[in-house]
Amino acid sequence: MSAAVVIAEATAARSTRAIAESAKLASRVLAPLDEAARNAALEAMAGALEAASAELFAANAEDLEAAASLSGDEKLSSATLARLKLNEGKLREMVEQVRSVKALPDPLGRSLDAIELDKGLNLMKISVPLGVLTVIFEARPDAVTQIAALALKSGNAVIMKPGREVERTATALVRVLREAVEKQGLPVDSISLVLGRERVAELLGLHDLVDMVIPRGSKALVEYVQANTRIPVLGHAEGVCHIYVDRSYDEALALRVIDDAKTDYPAVCNAVETVLVHREIAAEFLPKLAERLRAKSVELHGDATVRDLLRGVEVEAVDDWHTEYGELALSIGVVESIDAAIEHIHTHGSSHTESIITSDAAAAEKFLREVDAAGVFHNASTRFADGFRYGFGAEVGISTSKFHARGPVGLDGLTTYKYVLRGHGQIAGDYRGAHARAFTHKRVVA
Repeated sequence: MSAAVVIAEATAARSTRAIAESAKLASRVLAPLDEAARNAALEAMAGALEAASAELFAANAEDLEAAASLSGDEKLSSATLARLKLNEGKLREMVEQVRSVKALPDPLGRSLDAIELDKGLNLMKISVPLGVLTVIFEARPDAVTQIAALALKSGNAVIMKPGREVERTATALVRVLREAVEKQGLPVDSISLVLGRERVAELLGLHDLVDMVIPRGSKALVEYVQANTRIPVLGHAEGVCHIYVDRSYDEALALRVIDDAKTDYPAVCNAVETVLVHREIAAEFLPKLAERLRAKSVELHGDATVRDLLRGVEVEAVDDWHTEYGELALSIGVVESIDAAIEHIHTHGSSHTESIITSDAAAAEKFLREVDAAGVFHNASTRFADGFRYGFGAEVGISTSKFHARGPVGLDGLTTYKYVLRGHGQIAGDYRGAHARAFTHKRVVA
């Protein structure tokens, strides 16, 4: 019997509440833990992943074999299969992400603000962990290591619920990580796993134990989580990203950026799904864009103007501008102006990541200032919307919310704060009445 099967059976034997209670206890140990201890555990996790490559690849092969046997409504898309596959390159990247998280500055115990309320009465605002995280994700083996590394570095315990398609891989990964942290003297339940669709509803009901839920997956998954819990939810439902090519532009730059944004990894949420082109350059630019993308087997969808300009090229009519293809397919539209492009983005986008290609500095600044999205870029691929590329070490997910955290969520998004007041016997009554003391309310340099 494999170690992955053993941990799966042990997990199944415990109730969801019991797992969450153990995670809560673990979070109490992690919160005051010094940075050196957390970093040592992260290094141990990285080394354990490297040593367990054969076991991890074997578990993933079982997931891939099971996925290949699915048919009908259960059949996985090519995009999902691409995310599911674990190979040597992806494992190296997972290990690198764990070590990059280790190298980041400590997010805990930072003084965010300091105020002298009165002489000898000092208030500090200090960063602290959230507590217990629940992360529900689909076919992403790398999500396991990203989530575990960020949770541990930020002093949080985490409960992971993988999709059925990645259960064997996730189970093997979590076994390796739990063993690594336990060898470092940390609670084994700092990292936990639950399996089975019925566990989702149970987790979402644990508002007394779980401090944040992070869904990573389809629009349907995110919307289900948001509608069925009282726990704060961090996430995004869609990644309908745009690139707008302005009338003043560098053709070679535009072709290169769009190619990368669509074909580098089309299955992910930061891949471009719609390209908008200014009418003044459409006749010149669109044939070159179509030629480049068709050479990469990208299926093109366009409005009437695009189809007219690309006669002789196979271009399907756009069914819905609010489409996240997640594969080698792209919508293309022609717009009259930068204002029309911005309006289109606000109407059909998902507030994820939007980019402008232009040589006009004023147009670039207008776009960056006026577009409302978690990420707004100039002359750069939307694929840069990623926690690892932003220097966060990794990301636990991407948020399109405007509260708590927005964009790729790294360590800071997994912390909150508390107020610490140090005094010498002062009481509130000292500051009332005819002889009341006065507050000084002086900001102190942290």
